Amino acid sequence: MPLIPVKVPLVVKKMFPKYIWDIPTNDKTIYLTFDDGPTPEVTDWTLKKLAEYQAQATFFCIGNNIEKHPDIFKAILKDGHAIGNHTHHHLKGWKTKTEPYLEDVARTQNLINDLLNQEQGLKPRSQKLFRPPYGRIKNSQGKKLIALGYKIIMWDIISFDWDREISEEKCLDHVLSNAVPGSIIVFHDSVKAAKNMQYALPKVLEYYTKQGFSFKALNF
Repeated sequence: MPLIPVKVPLVVKKMFPKYIWDIPTNDKTIYLTFDDGPTPEVTDWTLKKLAEYQAQATFFCIGNNIEKHPDIFKAILKDGHAIGNHTHHHLKGWKTKTEPYLEDVARTQNLINDLLNQEQGLKPRSQKLFRPPYGRIKNSQGKKLIALGYKIIMWDIISFDWDREISEEKCLDHVLSNAVPGSIIVFHDSVKAAKNMQYALPKVLEYYTKQGFSFKALNF
């Protein structure tokens, strides 16, 4: 069983009010996010599935993966999705000193900016979004990133799609049993998470579309 809750308790959100956990709204809107890409085949599949439902999402990309797969990164942008920074080496903030951590984030941001400058007409829907890998970030790291203009995006619901001890059905239930208007939901466009994510995502898209929901990218 997961050691962290599927749905973040309100008390945790209140403890860290400068981080973004959800988007308060009365509209039927859900914010899908995908961590750890871009990944060959998995990210491509995800983009096609989102397009089927005219759904927009936010992709928190690892810099090292952007370097390896710039064409997939550009495909995310061309489809109108938002881009977020997920560090260059998927660092654990709790185990990394603040300055090296910030340097790793900056390396990815510079890479994102360079690729945008290479492609005329490609502009991210959001600027300087950051999600800490594993959700683990020191207070000193968070304060400095916010001072640098980053929005630190956490989540309302985490699907646990990467956990191979979680069944496909349980992964889906994590979302369907907990999502509400304004929820930020975490999936992963990674090889490790592919089996569960590729089962759950189409059903999430279908279910909430039938309920009159729309799926939007984060935009600040």
